[in-house]
Amino acid sequence: MDKPVIAKKAPKMLTLEPGTYFWCACGRSQNQPFCDGSHKVTGITPVAFTIDEKKDVWLCQCKHSSNKPYCDGTHRTL
Repeated sequence: MDKPVIAKKAPKMLTLEPGTYFWCACGRSQNQPFCDGSHKVTGITPVAFTIDEKKDVWLCQCKHSSNKPYCDGTHRTL
């Protein structure tokens, strides 16, 4: 399995509406932090997550969080 590419060493804060989202786990998407299908050339698959009510979230862009898709501060150690 390929290792993820670090898209950015900082999280992205977004206000998301209720729904299901697909977080880019490979780091290759041009639509960060969301999947655009670029993972198809890797062994990495996106992470689906559901938001039940409108809220602010901090999504990981370094792709190394232990709490995917959410930032856990790992980017500070890369």
